[in-house]
Amino acid sequence: MRKQTQAYLYATVTVLFWSTVATAFKLSLRHVAADVLVFYSSLVSVLVLLCITLATGRLKQLREWTAGDLRTSLWLGFLNPFLYYRVLFRAYDLLPAQEALTLNFIWPMVLALFSMLLLRQPISVRAVAAMAVSFSGVAVIATRGDLLGLDLANPRGVVLALGSTLIWALYWIYGVKDTRDPVTRLLANFVFGCALSGGCLWLSGNLETPSTPGLAGAAYIGTFEMGIAFVTWLRALKLSRTTAQVGQLIFLTPFLSLWVIGLFVGEPIYPGTVAGLALIVAGIVLQRGTR
Repeated sequence: MRKQTQAYLYATVTVLFWSTVATAFKLSLRHVAADVLVFYSSLVSVLVLLCITLATGRLKQLREWTAGDLRTSLWLGFLNPFLYYRVLFRAYDLLPAQEALTLNFIWPMVLALFSMLLLRQPISVRAVAAMAVSFSGVAVIATRGDLLGLDLANPRGVVLALGSTLIWALYWIYGVKDTRDPVTRLLANFVFGCALSGGCLWLSGNLETPSTPGLAGAAYIGTFEMGIAFVTWLRALKLSRTTAQVGQLIFLTPFLSLWVIGLFVGEPIYPGTVAGLALIVAGIVLQRGTR
């Protein structure tokens, strides 16, 4: 099988995994508190990533790490999974899954904005226009299509969903200079993030064992969203001739996710959600054209 064909297969598998996680988040949160779900999902992810690093012989790389590398992993682990998923899961707890999903999908535009502000990348008129298009989609989703009324359906949930994109963009900004093996690095990040999450639950007296459905949800999220999907995506990027050839498949994720949400969560999909998502994706495509 040709490398490019393999790349498409790995990318397709990744997209299918990512298309189910919004539903997994929403269904799991019916049985377990957001912060508890973060801990157990992170714990499962640590076990999955540990198995992958052992199977691929990557674990020995840890011997070469310095104290500075460990501090970097602690900081990145604080951002993701600890802070990012605590904020994201609380957003899913407050909002319909379709709204949390689509608002979170604005992160590429937030990353582009941070790159301009923090990394001092040049700002073009086209980039500004792209951001305007995507953020107009955010407004459509947040108001459920009632732009004139400017009445946010759930202001706190909207702020949390958008806040998660800020955290995710910061995570990528700080991680871009980290040249360590990405899988081993992710394992270390999740070890620290899981420890922080468990420590907070223990100190607050909220560390508990979820019900069977809650544990099943945490296992699914930790295995696929936080673990295997990341590895298959890296594999797709490595095998593909160019990033763009597999990167375009990512745009299928939110639309497939809406279908899965409607099927399994039972939410009626709002016209404003579809319209807002279309604007967000259009802005991201326009912004990519500026590179």
